[in-house]
Amino acid sequence: MNHPDFQIDWLRAFVAVVDAGSLSGAAPLVHRSQSAVSMQIKKLEAALGRPVLLRGPRHLEVTPAGAELLSYARRVLDLQAEAHTALFGPQLAGRVRLGVPDDYASAYLTPVLRSFAHRYHGVEIELTCEQSTSLIPRLGRGELDLALVSRDKPQRGHFLFDEPLVWVGSPQHEVWRRDPLPIAVYESASLARIATMKALAARRRAHRIVYHSSSLAGQLAAVESGLAVAVLTRCSVPAHLQILQDLPAEFDLPLLDSMEVAVLRSKVSLRSPAVDAMYEQMLRTLGS
Repeated sequence: MNHPDFQIDWLRAFVAVVDAGSLSGAAPLVHRSQSAVSMQIKKLEAALGRPVLLRGPRHLEVTPAGAELLSYARRVLDLQAEAHTALFGPQLAGRVRLGVPDDYASAYLTPVLRSFAHRYHGVEIELTCEQSTSLIPRLGRGELDLALVSRDKPQRGHFLFDEPLVWVGSPQHEVWRRDPLPIAVYESASLARIATMKALAARRRAHRIVYHSSSLAGQLAAVESGLAVAVLTRCSVPAHLQILQDLPAEFDLPLLDSMEVAVLRSKVSLRSPAVDAMYEQMLRTLGS
């Protein structure tokens, strides 16, 4: 029995949809319209004879057949990139010094790096994970080339999207019922901490700081142990913790403004083709 070939454009579209989490997010990664990406996925599924993606309540989900195909698809794309480099030479080389906060790294940077790595094997990426308030000065000093940050001033950098701030607690401890409210906070310069303290003061909500940590892991540990509630970016909240805004009957805390997420670039990197490519990749993948 003869089976149809899997065209590489179908595989590239499939990998892009998985990495981006949606058809609309995948479209700029493969330089196609959303409808064209959808058509490529349908052709792939027709050739396979089974669906590779299902539309879930929040996002697209990979089927068992899709999961099995995905590893092969990545290997095919990697091999094509290696063949192109071997035959035509590396298109781009150099180093990109990239900064990102912990909470944005897995949610937003992962699809950027995956797409970039498939296209530019010769570029070395040096990643620094710190709070936005630490990354912005380092960028100004030329210690970083690019940074994905919560911007501290309007018009700083290239705006990408808004990221909601949410109150988070452990459903096993329900410490949000306590008075005064025990809270975990980042360092004093943190934008999330400043927003939290300002909102609590405006609401005149009794509270006490019981835990300090500059890392996302530390904030999660405080919440998971029942020590405190915390204010986190929505993208960083694990499924086993409770977003308190989702409990309207019990929610009695001030709402918080969203963070403006932007990509910043240092002046010293303006003549680097490798940084140019990463900057454009971030705009295509994350731009609203």
